[in-house]
Formats: sequence, structure tokens, C-alpha cells
Amino acid sequence: MKRIRFHAAVLLGATLLPLPACDGIFDGIYDTYQIVTAENCESITVDGTDYTRWNYISLKTQKTTAVRILNQEGDEEPWDQEGSLPAEWDIAIHRYDVKTNGGAVLETSYASMDELLNSGSIPAGEYAEDIETTDRIAIDMSDMMNGNIIYAKSSYNEVLSRWLNVDTSTMPPIYTMSNKIYILRLQDNTHAAIHLLNYMNEKNVKGHMTFEYLYPLEKAFQ
Repeated sequence: MKRIRFHAAVLLGATLLPLPACDGIFDGIYDTYQIVTAENCESITVDGTDYTRWNYISLKTQKTTAVRILNQEGDEEPWDQEGSLPAEWDIAIHRYDVKTNGGAVLETSYASMDELLNSGSIPAGEYAEDIETTDRIAIDMSDMMNGNIIYAKSSYNEVLSRWLNVDTSTMPPIYTMSNKIYILRLQDNTHAAIHLLNYMNEKNVKGHMTFEYLYPLEKAFQ
């Protein structure tokens, strides 16, 4: 298994707190729940609280499919016995990280869909494809206090995953949304605009990812 050991200094004060404190005890103090969707945008919320879960999403149909990560090799099975592996998908979310289905992503300077649409065209620039990783997709945090985290092999999109920064150098961690619009170029060369709205639900439980999007973006600029 892929294990990463880090020094106790990274978890300063963590030995004084039970593990759930990272996600629960300070909820509602530093973070507040708020979701405001822009006009003409679709929005999707997925449950990313389980570290062994990928949520596959089709932007075309708004269908979400959950799968379970079985091992460090990244093998998957349907989340439910009645479920199936996704036949069609555009992005997938694991906790706060994102991968694409052969797509590429551009981070813009726009902070709202209105700003993007007022620009008059789909932004040009260097679109980043997914990269392979063996130390990003954590699937087992049970031994974290002893410095061990188990990761699964996977691809992920480094640029789109910037939509949320989690600073674990302090306890509790500091969550900061980029508040930027990201442009996803899909496999068929159509485009979507994506904007993270929140990373927790109405009970302030982190890992519930809500984002808004415009697709196809070409139509929005007509």
C-alpha cells in the first residue's frame, strides 16, 4: 500500500484533539453555509465525505454515479449493489479533488458567471490536462495520527482542484475557496464553465461539494 509518513509537527496540537475535530467541532465558527446559484446555471451537490468514494458526474445529463475505491491500485466497484460503473461522465469528485474524462481545464480571473459572459467569448489560454498521482487521493485516514495515510493511484486535474485549498498546517484546517470560474474543455471540444459554491452542507458538514455550471458554454455566448 502507498503510505506517506509525515512528522508530528505538521499536526501541531493534533494529539490534543480527537480525529473528528478536524471536520466537526469548529463547524459554524469559521465557516458558514451559503449557496447562491447564478441565473441560467445548473447546480449539482455531491456527498464527498467518504474517502473511498468517487462521484462521477455527467454535465450533459446531470446524472451522478457513486463508486467505491477498493484498494491502492484505484480499482472501483459500484457504491450500491444495485448500481453500476458510470458509462458516461465528464468530471468526478473525490473529497475536494477533481478529475476529468479526457478533458482539460483553464483557471480564469473571473469571479462570477456574469463576469465571464460579459467578456463575450470563451477564454483562451493554456488548458491543463489531468496528471497521474500516487499521493493525492487519500482512501484511508484511520492511522493519520501516527503519520500514515493510504493513497490510491488515480488521475486528477491539478487546476480544477484549486477550486478549494485546504491548509492542514493548523488545526482545525483552513478552507479557502478560490471563487474563480474554471473552463472545462470536454473530449468533444465543447466547453463548460464551473464555479464552486460551497464545500459543506446546511449542517456545516464538510465534504458536501456544490458547484454551478454553464454547459454548453458555446450556447451561452450566442
